[in-house]
Amino acid sequence: MTATTATPLVSADRGWRGVLIVGAIGGAIALYLSLVGIVPIFGERPLVRDIISLGQMSLVLTGIAIGWWAATRAPVGVGSALLAGLVAGLMTGGTLTLLMVLNEFVRLRSFAPNASPALWEILTFATEPPIAGSWIPAVLGAGLGLFGAALVLMPRLLRRVLVANLVALLVVGLFAGLVRTPMLSGPLSGLARQLFASEGLTVLGAVITLVVTTLLVVALDTLSVRDRVRRMPTARRQKSVIPLAIIALLFVLWLPLGLGSFAALAFATIALYVLMGLGLNITLGLAGLLDLGFVAFFAVGAYTVALLTSTGDLGIAQLSFWVAVPFAVLAAMLFGVVLGLPILGIRGDYLAIATLGFGFIIEILARSDLLSPWLGGPQGITNVPPPIATNPDDFLAGPNQIYYIALVCAAIIAFVAYRLRGSRLGRAWIAIREDEDVAEALGVNLVQTKMLAYMLGAGFAGLGGAIFAGLVGAMFPSSINIMVSINVVAIVVVGGMGSIPGVVVGAAFLIGLPELFREFAEYRFLFYGIALILVMRFRPEGLLPSRIGKQSMDQSVDPVMAASISDDDALVGGKA
Repeated sequence: MTATTATPLVSADRGWRGVLIVGAIGGAIALYLSLVGIVPIFGERPLVRDIISLGQMSLVLTGIAIGWWAATRAPVGVGSALLAGLVAGLMTGGTLTLLMVLNEFVRLRSFAPNASPALWEILTFATEPPIAGSWIPAVLGAGLGLFGAALVLMPRLLRRVLVANLVALLVVGLFAGLVRTPMLSGPLSGLARQLFASEGLTVLGAVITLVVTTLLVVALDTLSVRDRVRRMPTARRQKSVIPLAIIALLFVLWLPLGLGSFAALAFATIALYVLMGLGLNITLGLAGLLDLGFVAFFAVGAYTVALLTSTGDLGIAQLSFWVAVPFAVLAAMLFGVVLGLPILGIRGDYLAIATLGFGFIIEILARSDLLSPWLGGPQGITNVPPPIATNPDDFLAGPNQIYYIALVCAAIIAFVAYRLRGSRLGRAWIAIREDEDVAEALGVNLVQTKMLAYMLGAGFAGLGGAIFAGLVGAMFPSSINIMVSINVVAIVVVGGMGSIPGVVVGAAFLIGLPELFREFAEYRFLFYGIALILVMRFRPEGLLPSRIGKQSMDQSVDPVMAASISDDDALVGGKA
């Protein structure tokens, strides 16, 4: 079949074998969601009261996604695409039907604890006995698969509206509690009870969410906002961003005040990781030096502030927080020099191992009896006063002040990093990241340039540690966790190496989401891992990559060019 007679959905070499493979994958996913406990446990967490739960939504989204995927692998033709979605969805739901039938002959719960009556109740909509409703998952799976295949064939606007509504229902239903709680204490308490249940949305709230989402998607598509922005001259586009930036800033400033203490603590943690991510973004994102001992500099900054400000027995000066912070930053930078000197000639995996060892050394020293008289050993250093002394009722009480302090520090560091990135030193870092040998041949002093990267990154990590000590009010060896380093590295990589906005997005994605999903206990780390895999699969260059970072993933960037241009002047399409 030629392109002149029909427009294939995908390449014509796909066929029914691929559709059956997709259906088998869908069945495996449905089994995993059911037997690992996600469906029965999350079945108790409503998204829309008395309508759908989070556990049910996980199966709904699986069926739709499998139908979509099968349609893109089907032979050419509208009928084939719909039939492929139907078959794949039937296989997905049919697997659960077979599971229920098998349970009649084999007691599955003896080796699969989550194959419980709660699971059968969800799958059959409380049909009694459950085996009488075993056909329901297969029929619903077929319908969802057909709907997913139909999404592929729908007009673009209709497809966007439906997908946006599904996402909005999931997101708003999950985080309805964050919005409902502060509304209950104000004049909008009545509206909050109408729109939000104790968990999730009410039916009215769900309807309003769907209507608003539909209107918003249609308006954006009708006005062709994206195309108009792209056609704008650069100067006009930059000016049009200013009002949006002001609104975003006001929203960021309002967040901890409007969403309560739990959200304030979560946002303060995100702000701290943004601050440290901006520091590692220089060491790793620009200079390409993988530092897995970043937590060591964090610990140096935190312990320095704790020692200088604590009013307990281990406090040595009882200085104010603002006087102690510069000493913490300088101490962390000094340790950056100590770490940098012996490993300047190491590259690649060996560099990561060496820095990882340095992080473990700091943790062992903090716990040791040798330094216990000064650092407190496992007991740590307590009685660290907050940066700003406030009354409990003040708006700067608790984590709020840490959030705003970290936000200001992150903004200053972002400005410094942005200026450095386009400077001669920043271009030298980028050249080292791409190819050290070529950079050295071009006249870049590797020792001096690497040392500056380590010192600046260490100083920013020390600043993050100093603020952390003020947040917790103490410093313990248990806080020197290698996961701090791993999280900061993941933030830089997932956000986009060398990208300042990418660090912010990466921190919100990797630190904020697990905090907001804390109600789901250990399952939040499952979501964390799945999200990380999806990002690495579909956005290997990062969520918001820099131009040079994106080019490095698409093709090899000439290090000579990388050394001579700033990130904002990067090549378009890899051609001069």
